[in-house]
Amino acid sequence: MSATHPSTAHRKLRYAMVGGGRDAFIGAVHRHAIALDGQAELVAGALSSSPDKARASGRDLFLPDARNHGDWAALLADELQRPADERIDFVVIVAPNHVHFPVAQAFVDAGFHVVCDKPLVHTSAQADALVAAVARQGTVFGVTYNYSGYPMVRQARAMVAAGELGTVRKVVCEYSQGWLATALEDGGNKQAGWRLDPARSGAAGAIGDIGSHAENLIATVTGLRIESLCADLGSLVPGRALDDDANLLLRFTNGARGVLVASQINSGVENDLRLRVSGTLGTVEWQQEQPNELLHRPLDGPARRLTRGSPWLHPAALRGNRLPSGHPEGFIEAFANVYAGIFASIRARLEGQRDDSPDADYPRVEDGARGVRFIERTVASAASYAKWTSW
Repeated sequence: MSATHPSTAHRKLRYAMVGGGRDAFIGAVHRHAIALDGQAELVAGALSSSPDKARASGRDLFLPDARNHGDWAALLADELQRPADERIDFVVIVAPNHVHFPVAQAFVDAGFHVVCDKPLVHTSAQADALVAAVARQGTVFGVTYNYSGYPMVRQARAMVAAGELGTVRKVVCEYSQGWLATALEDGGNKQAGWRLDPARSGAAGAIGDIGSHAENLIATVTGLRIESLCADLGSLVPGRALDDDANLLLRFTNGARGVLVASQINSGVENDLRLRVSGTLGTVEWQQEQPNELLHRPLDGPARRLTRGSPWLHPAALRGNRLPSGHPEGFIEAFANVYAGIFASIRARLEGQRDDSPDADYPRVEDGARGVRFIERTVASAASYAKWTSW
């Protein structure tokens, strides 16, 4: 069972972070998102694979020396020897992909709640082991597919679930970036270096880094699962061991068809994630670079532009609002919405209650495991020269 703690009703949750120190991108994003609602505070960490850099990063964030560790194993050992009322409530893993599994497995086995960045782990065997461990321990495990936290993504999900689009039969999701259009890894860029290294990133490049986001966005909004896929992966910048461009055809279990594109070599493109879902009664379209709008094209009426914060939206969309309509919200707030769901779940578990309220809305370990299987099957299809590969 998960670690027991005193009542959490009138205190902040305590968390530790693994990775995310100096020169890291995503660690600061997580910390800002967590801080947004004032529900949790960083009290411990092992913020880099380099012990010296880890401790320097912890000092940057004013961690006390006793809880500022040179590696994650020391962090875990220290937390386990502390009294229950001093221990962390959860750990956030924002290290490169190859670190995810050993850290997550160790903290889950020790009874701690875990939040892990995506993709979850390297292999489906590792993913299955984590799913089993979470079930055995009864812990909370969130995976930060942050795009699921946007209010208008949740609006689209609610509309599909309510039947407002009819039966879904066509899904197109494109995630295009341009930051890897040149060989940044050859110039010592840290992010490019580990993301294009099979030992650290895993079997896939772009399809694992951003394609996993696209798969999760499709699954979140439509509720559909992929039955089979046909993939073409390419390394268009010479010398790369992993893909920087991916093009997939999808077949879903309900008979719908889909297209998924994940590419990081589109010169001049920033972070262009977009989704179109078409059913028998209409279509919805959403773009991450214009996240506060959802375009709805009904079959029997004029197109309408739905905006975040409007009172006629579905409750799931309204729960994600932090500002009045007309005041743009974005990336950090979407992350914070995912964390708000995780916090609701952790507080319920720590109080011995069920965590099935609408507030506990976030991607779970099973979603992360499905994402790993998606990556594996995409790589297998591409290796067989775009042969259709069953789920």
